[in-house]
Amino acid sequence: NQVLEMFDHAYSNYMEHAYPADELMPLTCRGRVRGQEPSRGDVDDALGKFSLTLIDTLDTLVVLNRTKEFEEAVKKVIKDVNLDNDIVVSVFETNIRVLGGLLGGHSVAIMLKDKGESMQWYNGELLHMAKELGYKLLPAFNTTSGLPYPRVNLKFGVRHPEARTGTETDTCTACAGTLILEFAALSRFTGTSIFEEYARKALDFIWEKRQRSSNLVGVTINIHTGDWVRKDSGVGAGIDSYYEYLLKAYVLLGDDSFLERFNTHYDAIMRYISQPPLLLDVHIHKPMLNARTWMDSLLAFFPGLQVLKGDIRPAIETHEMLYQVIKKHNFLPEAFTTDFRVHWAQHPLRPEFAESTYFLYKATGDPYYLEVGKTLIENLNKYARVPCGFAAMKDVRTGSHEDRMDSFFLAEMFKYLYLLFADKDDIIFDIEDYIFTTEAHLLPLWLSTTNQSISKKNTTTEYAELDDSNFDWTCPNTQILFPNDPMFAQSIREPLKNVVDKSCPRGISRAEESLGSGPKPPLRARDFMASNPEHLEILKKMGVSLIHLKDGRVQLVQHAVQAASSLDAEDGLRFMQEMIELSSQQQKEQQLPPRAVQIVSHPFFGRVVLTAGPAQFGMDLSKHKAGTRGFVATVKPYNGCSEITNPEAVKEKIALMQRGQCMFAEKARNIQKAGAIGGIVIDDNEGSSSDTAPLFQMAGDGKNTDDITIPMLFLFNKEGNIILDAIREYEAVEVLLSDKAKDRATIFKGKMIPNYILDSNLEMENTDQKLSENDSHKQDSEEATSASQDVGAGSEEPEEGEDSDVTDPDSLSPAHADSDSVSISDQDSHVPGSDEASAPEPACTPGDHQPQEQQTETESNSKVNWDNKVQPMESILADWHEDIEAFEMMEKDEL
Repeated sequence: NQVLEMFDHAYSNYMEHAYPADELMPLTCRGRVRGQEPSRGDVDDALGKFSLTLIDTLDTLVVLNRTKEFEEAVKKVIKDVNLDNDIVVSVFETNIRVLGGLLGGHSVAIMLKDKGESMQWYNGELLHMAKELGYKLLPAFNTTSGLPYPRVNLKFGVRHPEARTGTETDTCTACAGTLILEFAALSRFTGTSIFEEYARKALDFIWEKRQRSSNLVGVTINIHTGDWVRKDSGVGAGIDSYYEYLLKAYVLLGDDSFLERFNTHYDAIMRYISQPPLLLDVHIHKPMLNARTWMDSLLAFFPGLQVLKGDIRPAIETHEMLYQVIKKHNFLPEAFTTDFRVHWAQHPLRPEFAESTYFLYKATGDPYYLEVGKTLIENLNKYARVPCGFAAMKDVRTGSHEDRMDSFFLAEMFKYLYLLFADKDDIIFDIEDYIFTTEAHLLPLWLSTTNQSISKKNTTTEYAELDDSNFDWTCPNTQILFPNDPMFAQSIREPLKNVVDKSCPRGISRAEESLGSGPKPPLRARDFMASNPEHLEILKKMGVSLIHLKDGRVQLVQHAVQAASSLDAEDGLRFMQEMIELSSQQQKEQQLPPRAVQIVSHPFFGRVVLTAGPAQFGMDLSKHKAGTRGFVATVKPYNGCSEITNPEAVKEKIALMQRGQCMFAEKARNIQKAGAIGGIVIDDNEGSSSDTAPLFQMAGDGKNTDDITIPMLFLFNKEGNIILDAIREYEAVEVLLSDKAKDRATIFKGKMIPNYILDSNLEMENTDQKLSENDSHKQDSEEATSASQDVGAGSEEPEEGEDSDVTDPDSLSPAHADSDSVSISDQDSHVPGSDEASAPEPACTPGDHQPQEQQTETESNSKVNWDNKVQPMESILADWHEDIEAFEMMEKDEL
C-alpha cells in the first residue's frame, strides 16, 4: 500500500502539472519541454516531445493493478503523442524508454484483452506506433559497420541537410548493444524481420571487435572503423546493458549463440573486473591493471544479472557492499571510491539497486532483502519526496534537491519495489511469463516461437572452452536456489556488514599479484619530487619525461616505447595513474563541500532544500551542526557594498543581497555590522542554476578575514529566486543554513508544529494503519586516464575587475603544492567546484559533448499544445496550503 501511494503521488503530479511534457520538474511543479529549459547536454537527448514519462510508465500501471488508469493512459498516448517531431534524440534512450514502453504497453494490453476484463476496444494501436518509431530509428544504422549513430532526427533521420546530426564518429558499447530485445520483439510482433536483423548485426560487430586475449570490450567504439576509442572496461556506465542484453536475448529468443557470448564475457568479468565485493574497471589490453579507483552507480544492476545467471555468491557480496554505501549516504552516489568516499555526489533516483534487491529476494527468499526495500522506501519519502512528486538528489551529502524526476523512476523503481513486497495474488498476471528489458518493460516469453525468420546459426567465431561450473545454473530460475539453507545469504553478507565504516581491507592488487615476490614499483607518485635527480632518473627508465612549462609548472608525459623494458613501461603507466589520482584527490581536498539552505517556515516546513556554495571565511557550518536559523531580510543597498541603511530590518536576521560591485568579504562585514546573523549572496546572472553550473565558492579578499564570524552562503539565480518568490507570497520566510539538510523532526524539535510534519512519510498519515505490502522492491562522464598529466604549482595574478580562479587542477603538485595566495582587490572572487559537482549522465553518447541545439519552433501539425504548464508561486503555495489544512483535519480525525 505504501508503494502504491508513493507511485500515485508521483504519477498524479506528472499528469496534473507536466503532461504532455516529457518529464516533471517536481520543485517548480511544471513540465520539462525540450528547448524551453536551459540545455543539460546529453541528458536532454532522451526528450523528444513524445510524453516520455507517460509512455515509460504504461506497463507499470498494470503491474501495480492500476488497470483503469492504464486504459486512460493508452487512450491519451494514441490520441496525443506525435512521433514525427523535428528533434534530435538519443537512439539508445528512445529505444529503451519509448519503443520499449510502447511494446511493454502493447504486451500487457493484449494480455488484459485476452482476459476479457478490460481493453476490449484495443486493436494494436500501440504496436502500430512502435513500428512507426522503429522505422524512424532505422536510418541511424546506415553505417558500414552496422553500429548505429548515437543520435537520430525523428523527422529527418541522419545526415539529411535538416537533420542536425550524423557527424558523430563514436558510440558507447551499451548504446549499440542494447537494441536486440526491443527490435527483435518488434519484428516478432509485426512479422517485419528488418528490425531484428539490424540489431543482430550490431551485436555481431561488437562481438567481433572484442579484445581477443581478454574477451573484454571497451566503453566507446568508432562506428565506422570499429576501433576502440576508450579502452577501459567494466560493468557500469557505457557497457552495462550490453552484457545484460546478451543473456536476456538468449532467454527471450532461445538463441544459444547469445548465451555462449555472454558466458565468454562473464568469465572475463569474473577473472579481471570482479574483485569482491568491488567491480573495478580495467584496461582491455592489460586486464590485470585497474583503470580507475572508483565505481559508478549504474553497476548496481549487475548483482541482479548475476542472479539471472545463477551466480549468487558474488551477487550477494556486491549488493551488500552497495547497501552499506546507501546506509552511509541515504542514497547511492553517482560514483564513489574504493574506500567508499563520494566521488560524484548526485543521485537521480536510479532504480538499479532496487532491481538487484528484487532479484536477490526472488533467488534466496531471505527476508533481509525486504528490510533493504523498506530502507529504500523510507529514504525516498524522507529525503526525496516533495509536494509535486519526488526530486532527484543534487548532493547526497547535503540532501539538496535537483529539479528533475526522470521517467525511469516511474518505469522501474516502483515496479521493482511493488514486486519485492507483493504476494502472488497482488499481481493480476503471471510475471514469470515475461522478461524485463533494461528499462523494466515487459516482453512475453512466447515471442521466442513467433515469426522466427532469423537463422540461429552463429557465424562469427568459435567460442573458447570455459571451465565454469556456474554455467549449469544459467537457465533462469524462478525457484529459491537454496531452500534448505536459509542462512546461506547471511553467511556471505556477515563479513561485509562493516565494510564501509571500517573501509575495505586492501588486498593485493592484480598488478602486484602478477609481480609476485619480484621488485615493487621503483617510485610511488606520493613520494615523487621534481627536484630529486634520482627520481628523474627512475622516470627516464620508466619512459616518463618531464617538461618544464613557461609558467613554472612541470608536465609529465609517458612514452612506453622509450622505457628500458616492458616491465618498466608498466611501472611507468602505474606511476602516471597514481599521479592522476593523487592530483585529483589533492584538488578535491582544497575544495569545500556544498552547503544547504532549507526553507523551514510555513508552508515549506523543511521540504525545500537549495544547494548553496560555501565561503572560505566566516562560520564553518560543518563545525556547527545545528546550523544558523533565522528569518530572511533583503538589505539596502541590495548589493551590500556600503553601510546598510536598513539595519533595523536586518538585525538578528539572515541578510539577502545581490552579487557584484565589491568583494564577498566586504558584503559580509557590512551585514555583520548591521547585526545580521548570516548572509546569502544571490547571483546576478539571470537564469544561472546549480543544475547546470559547477559549485561556486566565495573566496576572501586576500586580507585576514578572522573578523567575519557569521556564516555566508551563495545561491545561484534560480535558487535565489525561489526564496525571493516566497518572500513576495509570505513576508516572513525562515531558513536554516547548514552543512546538510536536516530532517523535519530535528528542525521542529521543541516547537509547536503538527505531528504529521514530524513523520517522514508526510502525506500518508491516513494510511499508516493499513496493511502495507512493503511489510511482506549508462555517463559517459569519465575522468580520462591520460598518459599526460600536469603537475607542479603556479598561480597568476588576476587583472583588475576580473574573477579569480583560485584553484587550478593543473597547478597542483602531488608532492608539495605551492601555497602562493592570490590577492584580489575589488571584485567578487570564486573557486569553481571539483568534478563532484557534475554527475555522469545516463546518456550513452561518447566523445565530445557538444551542447544540444535548443529548439523553440513548434510543430504546426502537433496534436498537443506543448507550451509549458508554468504555475505561479501563488498557485503552488495555495495548493500546499490546502494540503496542510487537509493533513490537520486528518490528524484531528485520527485523534
